[in-house]
Amino acid sequence: MNEPTRYGTSAKPTALEIHHPTPVKPMPTHTVPLAPAQPGAIPAVASVVLPDGRIVTGYAIHPAQPEPLAHKPAVSRTAVNVALGGVGFLAVCGGLLLLTTFITALTALVTQLVILAAVVFGGWVAVQLFSTSGHKGGTTVNIRKAVIKRNRFYG
Repeated sequence: MNEPTRYGTSAKPTALEIHHPTPVKPMPTHTVPLAPAQPGAIPAVASVVLPDGRIVTGYAIHPAQPEPLAHKPAVSRTAVNVALGGVGFLAVCGGLLLLTTFITALTALVTQLVILAAVVFGGWVAVQLFSTSGHKGGTTVNIRKAVIKRNRFYG
């Protein structure tokens, strides 16, 4: 009878019994002078008798009120964020442009310094090679009128 099927058990559902709580009638109380309280500061206490005889006492629960919708600004936040992002992007692009300009100028300066060093060093080498002052440590031969007879040199 309670065999499992594709859609659950084959047992037929039974009738449901619904119990409605019965409110408790307030009992007469002696009047005791109370300190004045602001209205709405202390919530009302409610008691309910359950079908099995138990009494439940508690504060009444009021449904939560949704917060009122805030006034929407004339310009959406997304549009403001996009605009600020564009301004930031332009600032970064300007900085990158200055950075590339600086790198280009630095490269040109280094190139000119290398060329200047090559010219100065080359000039120094040329002066050392072609200068006539000083003794070079070789054999100096002054050729004058010489006579060569029978493969002999007479100077």
